[in-house]
Amino acid sequence: MAYFLGRDCSVYITTEDTLAESYALVSTAGAVTFNTSASGYTFAAPLGTGTGGTAEADLTGVDLSIGAVDEDITYVGKRQVTKAEIKKETTVSLTRKKSNIAWDGIFNNGGRQGCATSTEISSLQEPTINTGYRIHVVLSGSADVFTVRGCCVQGHTVSVNADGTSEETMEFMTYITPKVTNAAVVTALTGSEL
Repeated sequence: MAYFLGRDCSVYITTEDTLAESYALVSTAGAVTFNTSASGYTFAAPLGTGTGGTAEADLTGVDLSIGAVDEDITYVGKRQVTKAEIKKETTVSLTRKKSNIAWDGIFNNGGRQGCATSTEISSLQEPTINTGYRIHVVLSGSADVFTVRGCCVQGHTVSVNADGTSEETMEFMTYITPKVTNAAVVTALTGSEL
């Protein structure tokens, strides 16, 4: 697990949509749309923009976690237990000062899985190379970019205190191996990577 303060890195969110190169947008009323032109609160830019888009504003923290899911396999008549790795998962948690309803709209109104050809992807559909979002974490003072591909929105929380809403956290999760390179990875996913 690695934790960065918001001032230590810049984070860019893009869609995985290769069919229409859509923006993920949220209106002031909270409705989610996917368009080829930006109008409203922009949650994610098209895949090809990479780190050329606008960085997430007012970030206070970025948490990168890589974990593995193991399964115990027992054999009849044997005392030994084998641990088999089933899958690896990468989680990115972004925390920011709440400034608009973009993250609320994405989590509550149908934007968790991204889009394909400007149409929302349902959580009940099988994932494709167009499913989800791509997170680019650029460390300040270096050329390293941590790119997490094929993410879905896993959780969203808002912290409330006596004075009102102050911060919100959006959690993204993927089973696809992240890439660390000198530039944002903007090439489309392949079927073999799913």
